[in-house]
This record gives sequence, C-alpha cells and structure tokens, in this order.
Amino acid sequence: MTAAAVSLGIALLAGCSGPQAAVGDERVEGGTIVYGHLQEPPCIFGGWVQQAYLSRQVLDSLVSLEDDGTVVPWLATDWTVSEDQRTWTFTLRDDVSFTDGTPLDAQAVSDNFEYWLDGGNGTVQAYLADYYESSRAVDATTLEVTLSAPYSPLLSVLSQGYFGIQSPTALARGNEANCEQPVGTGPFTVAAWKRGESVTFERNDDYNSAPANARHDGPAYVEGIEWRFLPDSTTRYGSLVSGETDVIYDVPSIEWATASEQFEVQRYITPGRPVALSFNTVEGPFVDERVRQAFAFASDRRAIVETVFRGAVPFEGNGSVSQGTSNYNAEVAAAYPYDPNRAAELLDAAGWSETDASGYRTKDGETLEIVIPYGAGSILTQEGSAVLQAIQQQVKDVGFKVTLIPVTQSELFGGAYSQPDERDIYVGYWTSPTAAILHINYRHHLPESPNGANSTFYNDDELLALIEGANGTTEPSEQERLYAEAQQLISDRAVAVGLYTQTTSLAVGPQLRDVWLEASQGEPVFHDAYFVQ
Repeated sequence: MTAAAVSLGIALLAGCSGPQAAVGDERVEGGTIVYGHLQEPPCIFGGWVQQAYLSRQVLDSLVSLEDDGTVVPWLATDWTVSEDQRTWTFTLRDDVSFTDGTPLDAQAVSDNFEYWLDGGNGTVQAYLADYYESSRAVDATTLEVTLSAPYSPLLSVLSQGYFGIQSPTALARGNEANCEQPVGTGPFTVAAWKRGESVTFERNDDYNSAPANARHDGPAYVEGIEWRFLPDSTTRYGSLVSGETDVIYDVPSIEWATASEQFEVQRYITPGRPVALSFNTVEGPFVDERVRQAFAFASDRRAIVETVFRGAVPFEGNGSVSQGTSNYNAEVAAAYPYDPNRAAELLDAAGWSETDASGYRTKDGETLEIVIPYGAGSILTQEGSAVLQAIQQQVKDVGFKVTLIPVTQSELFGGAYSQPDERDIYVGYWTSPTAAILHINYRHHLPESPNGANSTFYNDDELLALIEGANGTTEPSEQERLYAEAQQLISDRAVAVGLYTQTTSLAVGPQLRDVWLEASQGEPVFHDAYFVQ
C-alpha cells in the first residue's frame, strides 16, 4: 500500500503500518502537497544543497542518475565523448520550452554554462573551473562542451540540482530576480515566496520533459506544493502527526522508531564528504600532525553519534568521502578509534606535557585551546550540535579546551570564521555523487588561486596528483585505486576525520504516494507524487 522507496544501495526504507492501513489506493487528481522542511536558504537557486532541493522542483538538468549510479537521459537524449576525453557532445530534446516561452536549445544550455562559470554558481565553479574550457551550439539541438583536461565524473556531476538549466531570458533579469524566482522547464513554477514561512510552487501544465527514471511522463499529478519552513524538529514532526503536513524532511532521531512504524520513512545516505572535522593545518595547534591525531583519538565519535542519533544517522569515520559514494575507502573509516591513552602519548610527544589548574594541556605557557565555529541550524541540526557538545566534554579528559561558537546562517555565508586565524576546526559536509569531491576539497588553496572549499588549508602535491589522476582516467580499477590512496593519505596525516553521514530522511503521510529521493544528492521529487483515498 505504500509507495516504493528509493533503494540506491545506500538508502533505507523503514516499515510502514498504522495509519497506512486506513487509506485506499485510488488515486485522487489534484491537491496541494504540504511539505515541512528544516532550513530556509537565502535563494531558491544556488550552490547549497538546501537550494538544490528547491530548484529541483523548477529546473530540469541535462541528465539524471539512477539508483545504481547509471546516468540516464533528461533534457539531453544522448551524448558522446571524443577519443581524448576532452570534447563532450550532447543531443538535446527538440520539443521543450522554458515556462516563460523561451525555447530550450543548445545556445540556451551553453549560456547556462557560461553563466555558472562566470560566477553564477560557486558550486559549479568548484566542480568545473579547472576543467571547463568552452561550450558552443553546433546547431539547435547539438551542444559541444570542451574541457581543458579529461574529467571522467562529468555526467554524474551534471545530474545534480546545481546544474539545473534556466531560461537565458530570465537570467538576463539579474541575480535578485533569479534568486527569488528562477525560470526553468521543470514540473513546477515558483508562485510566491513568503520569507520565513514558505515557498509556493504551482504545476506547470505544459510539462513534457521528465527524466528517463521518472515514474510517469507529463505534468505533475498534484496542483502544487506548499513548501513550509519548520526549523523546530518537534513542531515539524508534530505537523505530520496532526495532518497539517503531508510529508516532512529530517525525521527527529527521538521519533525515528515511532515514525518508522506509523509512516513511510525514506532515508538516503548522501554521497560526497560526510559531516567531518577538518583541521586547520596551517595555523594553530593542529599544524602539528601529532596534535591532530591526538584529537581524533581523544573522543569516542562512534558511540557519541550512535547515542545522539539513536540509529537514525550512521556514524562515518572516513573524513573525506562518505560511505554512500562510489570509490569509498572503507578501511579509512576504521582509523582513529577511541584511545585516550594514545591521545595523551601524542600530546606529550608534541610538547603539550604540562597541565593547568583546570586540567587543560599547556605548552610554553599557552593553553591547548581549540576553537570550533559551526553553522547552528544550517550546516548542523540540533542533534549535530549535541554531537559537538559531547566531543567537547570528552576531549577535555585528555587536556583539550574546546570553545564552540554557534554561527548564524547569514554570518556563515557572509564569510565569518573562514580564515585560518579564526578557527581550528571546520565542521561541515559537501554533497556529491562522486569521489571527485576530493578535488573540490583538496585543490590547493593559494593566494593567487584561493580555494574556499579547502577547509583544512592543506596543500599537498602528492595528494593532488592522486586526485587529478583519478578524475582523468576512464579505467575503473585505476580510478578506484587512486581515489582510495588519496583517502588513505588524508587519514594517515589526520587532515580530517569523520563524524556522521549527511543524511536525508523523509516521513510521508498515508494519503500520499510516490514521493522519491533522487540519487545524485537526495533531492525530494514531487513530480510523480499523488494523493489517494
């Protein structure tokens, strides 16, 4: 009686019972889905996954990703790559228009590439700036994209919501208009955005460009979506129980077991980089590799995560690539088990051998203080904040004084605590369907070519060579070897250690069917959803 859940090999469908039994299977035409979401981003379109969740309802991409990682057609019906792996040729659909009437053609898609790489989307720049050379419309339905070097993950990268295609006519309006109301070819349009409350989407009655892995063709079954922002987890879950919402995002851990019995619960382990502790390797105590290793050994991260999340979110020990990602090195996840004695030995060896009256380690009169700013309510949920607080208390036993600084979304996105002299640890994630996320996170951060995504400020020629070699090869076994070696190097040098997987979970009420999570980064898809009675 329930809709099939996304399998993904890395997703989990919890059992459905209770209220499900009281609802029939007869589809009802129309209706508006009321969806309770956690975070409100600054724009509907942009380079944060929270923006991709929204823009996925409005913008179609060139390709889509199957649950097993296979790339399937969407706005592009076919593609080829040259022998030198540098020129990709895409054949586009010839029967699609943007909702403002602008035809979708090769020039429109080329305009999007140029817009992204010219500053329109920082995440696209992070993926492609080192690889993209040019694009051109060969004819109305043929797009040619030229790369400066081979980039084997290109197709899976293009499946993400960041690469949704916008109307070039609409793009000409400027960033403010497209922040509020991007225009695509997708199943819905943006009708209204009440800041602090909700975004209203209306059905595109002319929709005819669903991806090959959609569950039906043509317009959405429902008339629209009311996308409510409900940051408080108790309120959000309560809205589903009471029937005020039809589906909610981020099932609270404390309600996980109950929700799994009463609703259709879908869980998606997001690929890319997990929520991890990334150490500042250029300034402060963590310049010393031994101190980084000591911090990794000083807390029982697995036990803390399992206690706080109650099984709803898995522990992830690999600090560079999440378990939901292809070419994941599982051996790295087992590094740095809880070993306070080993942590103490490392701190002694690093010269932090004295303690003050409070029990904190000192060296040359300086206290071993670690500053950890974190995105409270944006990058980290309430449970994520609790994980940090538990680590703060546990590492104190070894002599670390940890100062936690909650940072608002506006401060964080405004650049607060982004410089080496402002933090010792960065806590965050980066969604990506490929281990090529390593190139984003570990491309050199240099004065002449800064890389804000390199949150460790770690520049290593050997590491970069491994990553670029993996990105450039088309041989699967060689790619796996190189990515694995890169993850091992990051772990051995304690540049970053993992905490838990970035996880998308949905609880769907009994009256709604066929909501699903797409495979590139767990964006909820409502085009196929319908009500039953």
